[in-house]
Amino acid sequence: MARPIAVAATADFGADVLERLAADHDVVQLLTRPDKPRGRGRKLAPPPAKETAERLGIPVEQPAKLDASVELAAPTVVVCAYGLLIPDVLLDRALWLNVHPSLLPRWRGAAPVERALMAGDTETGVTIHRTVEALDAGPIAAQRAFPIAPEDDAGAVYARAAELAAELLGDVLAQREPSFEPQPDEGATYADKIRKEDRVLDRDAPAQELVNRVRALSPHIGARLGELIVWRARVAEDGSFEPLEVQPPGGRRMAYDAYLRGRR
Repeated sequence: MARPIAVAATADFGADVLERLAADHDVVQLLTRPDKPRGRGRKLAPPPAKETAERLGIPVEQPAKLDASVELAAPTVVVCAYGLLIPDVLLDRALWLNVHPSLLPRWRGAAPVERALMAGDTETGVTIHRTVEALDAGPIAAQRAFPIAPEDDAGAVYARAAELAAELLGDVLAQREPSFEPQPDEGATYADKIRKEDRVLDRDAPAQELVNRVRALSPHIGARLGELIVWRARVAEDGSFEPLEVQPPGGRRMAYDAYLRGRR
C-alpha cells in the first residue's frame, strides 16, 4: 500500500512537483501559503500549488506561519518551493524531504535555477535532502545532474527539474528507511533571492552575460532594458547583444523587430 505523504508547496515549481507526485502517490495534504493579491487588479488569488491541489481533490491548509498548532496529516512531508521556514517542533514530528533544483551544496537558497543560468552553468540537477534548520544544508537522500542547453531558460530548467524530482522522490519514498549522506562543505554557493537590480540589463556588460540574465529571468520575471522587458535574446554575429522578444509598458510580448518598426 502506498505511503501517505503531505506536500508543502506554494510556487509554480512546487505545483508542478505536486501534480507529478499525486499521479503515483497518496498525497493527503497540501500545506501552502495564504492567498494574496495578484495582477493589475490586486485581487486576492490562490497560490499555484493550491490551485493544483483543489483540482486534484487534495485537502489544503494555509497557515500564515508554522508552529506547534499545525497538524500534519502524514509522517512524511515533501517540501518544494514552499517559502516558509520549518520550525524544529514540526521537523521533529515527521520526515521532511526537501526538493532543491540544484546540485547541492552549489546554489543553496531562494533562486538556484536563476543564479545557475546567470552564472552560465552548463549543468545543474535536483537534490532530495532532509530538511534541517540550516538553509538547504541537510543530508542528501538522492541527487542527479542534467545538462543545461544554451537555449534553455528558467522555465525549461524548472520543468526538467520537476520531472526529475518526481522520479527521485519515487525512489526515496519506496525505501522503508531512506538513507542519507552528509553534504560536503566544499563547493557551497548561495542563490540569493532575485532583486530589482538583478533585472537590469547593462549594455556595457558582455553580450553573453546579458543573454544569460534574460534566460534566467524568463518566462516569469523578465529582464529590463530601459522601459522594455526582454524575454528572449541572443549574441548577434557581430558579438553584440540582440533582443529577440520584448514587451513594452502595458503592451504584449512581441518580436523586437516588430517593436522597432512600430516606433518608426
